[in-house]
Amino acid sequence: MTTEVKPSSRERLLEAAATLIYRDGVGIGVDALCKAAGVSKRSMYQLFESKDELLAASLEARASAYVATLLPHTEDSGSPRERILHVFDQLASEAAAPDFQGCRFLVVQIELKDPGHPASRVAQGVKENLKTFFRTEAEQGGASDPELLARQLILVFDGASARAGIKADTPTGLITPTVTTLLDAAGVH
Repeated sequence: MTTEVKPSSRERLLEAAATLIYRDGVGIGVDALCKAAGVSKRSMYQLFESKDELLAASLEARASAYVATLLPHTEDSGSPRERILHVFDQLASEAAAPDFQGCRFLVVQIELKDPGHPASRVAQGVKENLKTFFRTEAEQGGASDPELLARQLILVFDGASARAGIKADTPTGLITPTVTTLLDAAGVH
């Protein structure tokens, strides 16, 4: 006889926030979040000071899985060029999913428009880590200006993610040639 462990109220709230906010936006109400999680508002406010704190915690809980999916493994022996292209291949793969709404971290930053919001700070940290990855790989690959290349790559990443998220375009067949052109221009091998 196996006993299924029911997720805690906190885990259910984090999952509901991740799902509903990604699908419906940050304006989702507390009532809807609590209903989806099967948790009372009283319980939610005992676990989280505010909806803003819940949103930030939900993003934080998703951050490591997002990075693990997106970035190559640390023991990956590919060249810096291959490691950078891997990120964009992952984005193209994710963007092909029918429920893809764009990078959840970028979406939250755009919707909130407040860099001081707790969730914006979490999202900004994730995006900064991605830019740091690009800069480090660019340096190791011999880029003429690693910081500029990192900024260009994050711009392409966010733009491709946003365009795919609103179903205006797909990065497949478009993103690799674009990134390759940037890598070539910067001298990354």
